[in-house]
Amino acid sequence: MCGIAGIINLRGNAVEPSEISRLTNLLAHRGPFGEGSWFSANRNLAFGHRRLAIIDPGEGGFQPMVSADGRYVIVFNGEVYNFLELRRELEAQGAIFRSQSDTEVILAAWQAWREGMLTRFNGMWALAIYDTKTEELFLARDRFGIKPLLYALTSERFVFASEQRALAGSGLINVSLDIDVARRLMLDAFGIEGSERTLCREVRRLQGGHCMWLRQGKLEVRRWWRTVDHLPVVPNSEAQQVERFRELFQDAVALRMRSDVPIGTCLSGGFDSSAVICTMAAHEKAGMGPRDSTSWRHAFVATFPGASNDERPMAEEAAAWADVVPTFLEIGRADALTELDQILDDNDDVYIGLPSAAWLIYRELRRHNVTVSLDGHGADELMGAYLQEGQAGAFWIRNLLAGFASSSAPARRGTDLLRALMIRRQGNYFLRGGLRDIPAELSLVGEDDVLPRDWGALNRRLYRMFHSTVLPTILRNFDRLSMAHGIEVRMPFMDWRLVTYAMALPESSKSSNGYTKVIARKAMANLMPESIRMGRRKVGFNSPMPEWLNGPLAGWTAGLLDQKVPAFAEMVDEERLRRTVGHLTSSKQWDWESVGRIWPYLNMKWMLMRSA
Repeated sequence: MCGIAGIINLRGNAVEPSEISRLTNLLAHRGPFGEGSWFSANRNLAFGHRRLAIIDPGEGGFQPMVSADGRYVIVFNGEVYNFLELRRELEAQGAIFRSQSDTEVILAAWQAWREGMLTRFNGMWALAIYDTKTEELFLARDRFGIKPLLYALTSERFVFASEQRALAGSGLINVSLDIDVARRLMLDAFGIEGSERTLCREVRRLQGGHCMWLRQGKLEVRRWWRTVDHLPVVPNSEAQQVERFRELFQDAVALRMRSDVPIGTCLSGGFDSSAVICTMAAHEKAGMGPRDSTSWRHAFVATFPGASNDERPMAEEAAAWADVVPTFLEIGRADALTELDQILDDNDDVYIGLPSAAWLIYRELRRHNVTVSLDGHGADELMGAYLQEGQAGAFWIRNLLAGFASSSAPARRGTDLLRALMIRRQGNYFLRGGLRDIPAELSLVGEDDVLPRDWGALNRRLYRMFHSTVLPTILRNFDRLSMAHGIEVRMPFMDWRLVTYAMALPESSKSSNGYTKVIARKAMANLMPESIRMGRRKVGFNSPMPEWLNGPLAGWTAGLLDQKVPAFAEMVDEERLRRTVGHLTSSKQWDWESVGRIWPYLNMKWMLMRSA
């Protein structure tokens, strides 16, 4: 896990060492254990790397890495969990390895299979490989976009990096605001990350499941992974379906316990993270495999005393089941303003809330020298977790609209307009121009995939949430918030084998009789606390935003709204926004709905104010 960067001067002039160093310095938080660079023979190309040492933490894993024959050079961010199996296969074909790293396995896989290596990998990655013979550059991102890759192409140069703010702050490209993206983010904070566009007009995102060639100054981008094309045939009986899910999940956890440094987990007390830590304990009892970390009993629990989203009792129960003594981090009213500017800067985008809880808990891992965390991300969007008690009707309506929206682009536009109308009727629509100027949806990865005809509205909605909207945004947040402290997050529920299998299951395996994640709950029978396994309460891992905005954030919010930011004023009816925020604060009526609709405007104004 690292920060990667690269520069190619398209007119043949040399890349200055200070230019690549400037990029890698801006990524230093992602790789606190070392810095490396490599220059091509004519010095018109440079790779940069900041290292977070997890696999082969000694010199063997140093990057940029050059192949034994000197032809290929790689910079790589992520983990290929099945690198041991791939290494044995490549050794049988004659490959010779000098290190114990997964990076060297990728280089050998490239030499053996070229782009075909991608479908053999089980992991998360953003990588760039340069061919010194043909002077061609290949870049690729993992199936679901867990690890980021941003780039910019001008007439002068091609530049890429792990973070948008590194590119924007490098001085290597011009920087301007993409107004369409900004307006879209304030209306729908989940509507951008699945696209190729970013808040910076000059910066593009290589989408999840895509790869890219740079040949003679021209980019060729193509999609190499489409989940719907890889759905397996599922067993006929429910018992067999449950057993297969259990096998896949247990193996996904086991693979992600491979580490040469201590590992742990962020334990919320909900089903997902509890299933992970309990399965980690079961894996140890069954017998650890090669390169598995024996130092894994590190659970970190964020608690919110007195807040509506505190799950400490459940976290304690899960930790006791796994025989782990947890580390508790209390997050209270005083933390509403703790490192607020730094947290927003590290998140480097617009979201529906202030992500203090995640930032603070990953900082706690760093303080305890635990640099890998197995977390439960992806399960909600994979198996439907957004049905809460008393919301069955709303859940049915959302699925119906999602099924309609998935049918065509015009249908999506109609659904989008309907949603905007509902937001306006709630009093939470503040964009100038009203509904007649509602920002159009961007092209999102996976939204036009042809799905099985027998899929119902729920499966269609989950497919879009997983690939196009909600999950890409969550993955972006957790990458930035964890890597702000040099922490690698691994996600067993996002193992591609488990994902394709779960998506192929009938809807009744995901939502039935008031329960979500039905198949996973059945698979974890007798393997975790029963009260958590069958608990219906769904609490997201979020800061207690209603409590904070009704109290300690009130002054900060008022001060922000008083600032004059011309770019923001051009897009937003600030007077109406100020009145609404003032009423909510004075009457202490902030709730999760109003937070989710209004915070993106506050977040956007803060970003524009900082960049002015």
